[in-house]
Amino acid sequence: MSESLRLPAWIPRGAIIPLTAALIWWASAAAGVLSGPMAVTPLQVLEVPFLDPSGRELWPSLLASLLRVLIGSVTGSTIGIVLGYLAGTSRAIALSISPGIHTVRQVALFAWIPLLTAWFGNGEGTKIVFTVLSTFFPLFLATEQGVRQVPPALIDVANVLNLRRGTRIRQLYFPAALPSIYLGLQIAILSAWIGTIGAEYAVGNGRGLGSYLASARDQFRMDIVLVGVIALAVGGVLLTYSVRLVAASLSPWTKEQR
Repeated sequence: MSESLRLPAWIPRGAIIPLTAALIWWASAAAGVLSGPMAVTPLQVLEVPFLDPSGRELWPSLLASLLRVLIGSVTGSTIGIVLGYLAGTSRAIALSISPGIHTVRQVALFAWIPLLTAWFGNGEGTKIVFTVLSTFFPLFLATEQGVRQVPPALIDVANVLNLRRGTRIRQLYFPAALPSIYLGLQIAILSAWIGTIGAEYAVGNGRGLGSYLASARDQFRMDIVLVGVIALAVGGVLLTYSVRLVAASLSPWTKEQR
């Protein structure tokens, strides 16, 4: 890229498309191109979360969604990593649980919502379980594959040294599986975020970003809908970036592999 076209250092390259879209939107609104009851200006969208009583519901709704993501992703990740490790290290366990899990994984995630609402009702249970499922599958697959990538020669050395199971996990399997687990975490946290919002939107009751969007849709408040969509996108980016920061700080040697 030539010096004349080089972006300022403070502008991330990934922000080019969003900034361009925002500028086009702003120019269209200023020129009067946007019209009609569903047309809103960027200024309206910026003001809604702070000045509009309905728009200010964004903040408690966002907090509720993040809390569900935290609970569901921690639970789903823990179960996925544990079962993935067991399936990756034991052929008997793999033959017992892997076929069933991989078969169920083929079902579209949102196809579970009718079944979950029948089992757990239209409350928090359905939303949390849905988030757990959306996190579990990526982590199970990533951990199972990561553990199986341990070189057989290293496993033979561990057998010769008669290492205990705890030592093998800490010094052999876990370090070897970390790159795959980190990749699975990035996929899982984004799946958990989208799954949480989708479950809130589908179930409809309670507080959350999905319910916030559904309510704005019913009120024909396009400004609030756009605020919710922007919050959804920004939240997903920040959650993914947070996982990358944690991965880089805990194991910088895997940076080149991610």
